[in-house]
Amino acid sequence: MARFMDVHDGFVGVTRDQLAEAHDADLAIEGEEGVHFEQAWLDPESGKVFCLSTGPSKEAVMRVHERAGHPTEQVYAVDIVV
Repeated sequence: MARFMDVHDGFVGVTRDQLAEAHDADLAIEGEEGVHFEQAWLDPESGKVFCLSTGPSKEAVMRVHERAGHPTEQVYAVDIVV
């Protein structure tokens, strides 16, 4: 499985609970695409959310986020780790 980091914009002022709701929406349907969202981070000041996942492809990650209501095209393969 490949590992991906994605970035969402537009989450200015979002709370921890709201981030958890968005993450739970991904978790509820991730298996249908063979994706697993491991963790999400939020910078409420900039409105950026970062999600770490594993899955078969960038497109599968994008489909889950789209269906969960927070689409992004900023999905990056992060295969090299040091």
